[in-house]
Amino acid sequence: MNNLRNIAIIAHVDHGKTTLVDALLRQSKTHLNKEAKDQEMIMDSNELERERGITIFSKNASVQYKDIKINIIDTPGHADFGGEVERVLNMADGCLLLIDAKEGPMPQTRFVLKKALEMGHKIIVVVNKIDKPDARIQWALDATLELFLELGAGDHSLDFPVIYASGRDGKAGLEPDLAKMTDIVPIFDAIIQHIPSPVVDAAKPLQILVTSIAADNFKGRIAIGRVYNGVVQTGQEITQINRQGVQKKYRITSLMTFAGLGKIETDKVTAGDICAIAGIPDATIGETIADAENPNALPIINIEEPTVKMTFMVNDSPFAGKEGEFCTSRQIKERLFKELETDVALRVQETDPTHWIVSGRGELHLAIFIERLRREGYEFQVSRPQVIMRQVDGKDMVPWERIFIEVPEQYHGAVIQKLGGRKGEMKEMRSHGTTVFLEFIIPTKGLFGYRNEFLTDTKGLGIMNTSFHQYMEDPGNWKEPNNGSLVASESGITNYYGLINVQDRGVLFLDHGIAVYEGQVVGQNSRSEDIRVNVCKTKQLSNMRSKGEGSDEHFNVPKEMGLEDALEYISDDELVEITPKTVRIRKMYLTELTAKQAERKAKG
Repeated sequence: MNNLRNIAIIAHVDHGKTTLVDALLRQSKTHLNKEAKDQEMIMDSNELERERGITIFSKNASVQYKDIKINIIDTPGHADFGGEVERVLNMADGCLLLIDAKEGPMPQTRFVLKKALEMGHKIIVVVNKIDKPDARIQWALDATLELFLELGAGDHSLDFPVIYASGRDGKAGLEPDLAKMTDIVPIFDAIIQHIPSPVVDAAKPLQILVTSIAADNFKGRIAIGRVYNGVVQTGQEITQINRQGVQKKYRITSLMTFAGLGKIETDKVTAGDICAIAGIPDATIGETIADAENPNALPIINIEEPTVKMTFMVNDSPFAGKEGEFCTSRQIKERLFKELETDVALRVQETDPTHWIVSGRGELHLAIFIERLRREGYEFQVSRPQVIMRQVDGKDMVPWERIFIEVPEQYHGAVIQKLGGRKGEMKEMRSHGTTVFLEFIIPTKGLFGYRNEFLTDTKGLGIMNTSFHQYMEDPGNWKEPNNGSLVASESGITNYYGLINVQDRGVLFLDHGIAVYEGQVVGQNSRSEDIRVNVCKTKQLSNMRSKGEGSDEHFNVPKEMGLEDALEYISDDELVEITPKTVRIRKMYLTELTAKQAERKAKG
């Protein structure tokens, strides 16, 4: 298998990973379809990934360099998609670690690198973006070495080759001098020289570990995985061994391998390569596809447990069914359970026919799933995110996160004060020039709703990253948010006159001319209690006219609440109503009467 290499690309969000893969694909003269040729960020094919500039779903591509096939696996850089990362690293034999020449290794890099080192993968360090005007190349390299030592890397891993690159220009070299670089070839040479070819045996019985699932309208469910041993052929009879060890026999209807960005039909795939198989109707991630005569299961992939949960429910607001294509409990249930097939870090539990508890690896993990559902035309509502507690030795344990912050010097005091109030414990503080680096451990619950405050406190200049730390005791004594909501007291269309009367009470979320219903949250009260307001009030017209009346009234620009803002804002008695067109915040009980009845019932 000397003519094959499997390599995963590790990098922090926005360190140029996808741009570098673009350069590798283009310069290897890989055949690209017309659509891919014309666009940048070829690998970020998902609409959400393009908008946010982050990789959410791992993807496969393959390039041919000289007579060697290189399978490239793009990994997500965010800890919330840890389930995705752990799986795809099983397909690789080595990794390209991308480091930004200015920022150095970042917290999210640590998460994926730790997993790669645990698996014993050979790492090639690529110092990218050396063309940045304020690049600190030597500092970035020293910080990378420190990170390797901190993660307990052995001598084999510490002796890593280094390549300098500018992914945007498609150039790389062994020295940090852009003028001497011509193309990206040094990266290909380093992969061939340092990354081992797969250690496999084509003579042994077949073993394939399924690491991701794709859907095809014609071929049905497609299982993607690496062939660990043996040879797989079209039409071959195989045994599927599921996570519980149950064995079933199937016949392969279609066998594909990766070429460029697509899949091509092939007759056989040998050990070491990555393949896609159709013909197993219920294949799921972590299973083994084995030889029909001698079925042997490979070790099951361990996946980190979810830490945050939310209740998803059928939309029952007065505007239900007006904007969504799929709004019934059957449609929502089907879609939620379908997601489990491809997302291993997600859990769904049905509590009654219209309510489901969905658990994920963090707020971002769940927010992106919700965003995808609304873009597909689903309409539903969700409750406030909550942490998942565990019982350990009779004590209640809650998840804690490790949080890394980079902030200009003048704002670090506000950040320390806020995190201290949210039960954060400072572990490290150091400064470099005018930038302060802070490291805290903080309960996951303490982070809810902090992202927006952080951006306000640092005037948008702070960088915050989190990764799961461990389950520890709940510090208790939580202070609830001290702001109430402005709630619409009647249904109708918002009016300037009504809004101007209300705007002194707090911050409004809605402009004029928008349909609202009784019980919908239209703003944030500056005091701690909820208050019912009439934003649909119109001015009584009279036949008297006075000079200059109404001309001096000023309407403040309302605060726009996106999906993540709404999820962070809501309290326990509020829900977020999500439709393909709008995100609304509402009270769980829409009228004052029903809210009081529910309160009495809870106390009684």
